[in-house]
Amino acid sequence: MREKVIVMGGGIIGLSCALELQRRGYQAVLLETKRCGGQASGAAAGMLAPYSENVEGPDSFFQLCRESLQLYPDWQQTVREISGQAFEYTESGSLYVAYHDADLLALAGRLLWQREYGSSGSIVEGAALHRMEPLLTRGARAALYTPEESHIYAPHYVQALEEACRRLGVCIYEDLVQLEIVEWQKEVIVRALDGRFFEGDQLLICSGAWAQQLADTFHINIPVYPIRGQICAYEVEAQPVSHMVFCNQGYLVGKANGTLVCGASEDVAGYDTAVTERGIGRLQNWNKQLFPFLADQTPFHSWAGLRPATQDGYPLIGPVPGTGRVVLAVGHYRNGILLSPATALLAADYIANKQHLAYSQAFSPNRFS
Repeated sequence: MREKVIVMGGGIIGLSCALELQRRGYQAVLLETKRCGGQASGAAAGMLAPYSENVEGPDSFFQLCRESLQLYPDWQQTVREISGQAFEYTESGSLYVAYHDADLLALAGRLLWQREYGSSGSIVEGAALHRMEPLLTRGARAALYTPEESHIYAPHYVQALEEACRRLGVCIYEDLVQLEIVEWQKEVIVRALDGRFFEGDQLLICSGAWAQQLADTFHINIPVYPIRGQICAYEVEAQPVSHMVFCNQGYLVGKANGTLVCGASEDVAGYDTAVTERGIGRLQNWNKQLFPFLADQTPFHSWAGLRPATQDGYPLIGPVPGTGRVVLAVGHYRNGILLSPATALLAADYIANKQHLAYSQAFSPNRFS
């Protein structure tokens, strides 16, 4: 009889972990209080950009992100083959724009250490930069070009992951409203609001910004809290932006469906996912400075999602001390899409009682207790 793993949470992390567990011979049972991919996952811009989004240095978090980027070509192909569904995966490369000489010095310093960790990047300036992005503001001094970075269309990717899980035999239960962990020491028993019980041998918690609600259950501190991220999209003809383009205010990324996505405006609003005029206004204020043609454009769509942030910015991935059968995989903030393959492999290894010394301390669920 196969070992059964209860996976709490049907976002990108929960779906990815359930798929990997099922591939390894476990019976994954995924429990979701709403609909799969309905929070941070489906709202993400889908950027796979560890070099552009980690600017301080090659810490453990950057290395996990880079490892996940390297896994993506094979991982996304596996999801396509199992699900039978297509989704956009574009190896576009990225540009991180600098406006002033001081900013250029910072980019050059970043490039030095990133080249030691797999980047083939370079600094592009002047006419060369504007050949790469003709509509970029002439005020851009230079940019750090990173060919390795890519992006994915998150809504279709999440749908394909869910379909892949179903086709492999993952048992998925949605709209459960509320879940209560009844037993987790001798066995795993989870009760839904409608009275149904789900039993398993191990428990993997992937409930994102809601994970903090389980702190009292396991007697540890789980400082994961929601950050509202607001994004907007423009409808464009003949996609005018070829690369993912970053600046210190945010990013723009063109999608194959004819949209240009701009993000992200962040604020603390509890679990409120309402889109605000102020939040979208922030995006419009800076993006027209980066691409002047946007000054005459109005977003046709705006949306928001809750990003599960932690106190130190690192996710919580690993066994919950003292439980013997509970593993956490939460707190990925705005890197859930990028980290989905690496987290799936790590979490499945922890379920199999394999240890990862390189990451065990940095991402330990017990580090705040």
